[in-house]
Amino acid sequence: MECVIYREEDGTARQVGRERPGEAGRTVLKHLRDLGEGEFGWVRLDSPTEREVAELTTELGLHPLAVEDAVHARQRPKHERYGDVHAVALRTLWYVEKESDAETGEVETGEVMVFLGPRFVMTVRHGPADPAAEAARRLASDPATLRFGPASVLHAVLDVVVDAYGDAAGRVRTDLTRLERCVFSPSRDDLTEEIYSLKREVLEFRDAIRPLVPVAREFAAETRSRWPQGALPYFRDVADHLHRTDTEVRSLDELLNSALDAHLARVGTWQNDDMRRISAWAAILAIPTMVAGLYGMNFEHMPELEWGFGYPLAVAVMAAAAGFLYRAFRRNGWL
Repeated sequence: MECVIYREEDGTARQVGRERPGEAGRTVLKHLRDLGEGEFGWVRLDSPTEREVAELTTELGLHPLAVEDAVHARQRPKHERYGDVHAVALRTLWYVEKESDAETGEVETGEVMVFLGPRFVMTVRHGPADPAAEAARRLASDPATLRFGPASVLHAVLDVVVDAYGDAAGRVRTDLTRLERCVFSPSRDDLTEEIYSLKREVLEFRDAIRPLVPVAREFAAETRSRWPQGALPYFRDVADHLHRTDTEVRSLDELLNSALDAHLARVGTWQNDDMRRISAWAAILAIPTMVAGLYGMNFEHMPELEWGFGYPLAVAVMAAAAGFLYRAFRRNGWL
């Protein structure tokens, strides 16, 4: 558990320590009770237990349902309000690339829960990604934004999460471009499994982004926003970025559908080519087989058996017929 005290006026930050689990709650609550004028606290928890969160629940006015959502991950992105406390659930997302360039990557997800009160922010993280740490670095590099109070922390965390969405979308597009080149390459590689695999990752991507779009719009709307007016342009910027990423992810899904259709069409073409080749060779071999079978029936009385040129003539007929059919099929593109 970590806690940082920020001063809104000048953006200064005061780290109050990383406490041991048994002492963390009491220490953090003491600092939050002693906040001065124009100060607010940011409490950061990583995969906490119910006991750790329970230490802060009553003092911070957290609703039991929101606390349950924070402890047990896998929540959909949402925004709920419990009195003066806002609870915002966000899905963190990053794209893990494979070691081999021939394989598509995987989308990994986590979660961060943000609680905002009049003078505090609490973030609860699940998963390897830590947007709160990056958000703290951004606030440290631009302390002027802290004049918006706890809303500045929400914006910073939301901005980091949405930036990660955009980065992951770019990586997915790179893999999709490679798949498209493979689909239309001369090789006959079966890409169906890879395309379906990437499509599943894009679906997981969409599940993380789409529920967050209306939440971001709500934060950016002047008529419904509960943040300082000066913070609204920042939230609008995040909402626009999220909208662009959502549009790009939808286009990726449509392009994957098109790539899959094109690949299946090419597979059908390959199968038709193979069937034509098999049929052509079967026709070429049919005449020699028929002639050889006819004169291999071993009947005693058959015409041409006593001819001196019967054998050479039969071989010539078979060779001529096979050669004629071979040229005909080659001319028509069957061979």
